[in-house]
Amino acid sequence: MKKVKITQIKSGIGRPKRQKDTLAALGFKRLNHSVEVEMSPAIAGMVDAVKHLLKIEEL
Repeated sequence: MKKVKITQIKSGIGRPKRQKDTLAALGFKRLNHSVEVEMSPAIAGMVDAVKHLLKIEEL
């Protein structure tokens, strides 16, 4: 599977609880925080749910 670098570029404040929980499950701690993950179907689904808050780069 390919690795991707995901960066949170927009705040979770004012978003539904489900989106906030998804950001936490992806490992984001704060704005502009980046995580590197293996892109699996589960991760792809979580990223798709909050893609409007994220920037995705392939490694």
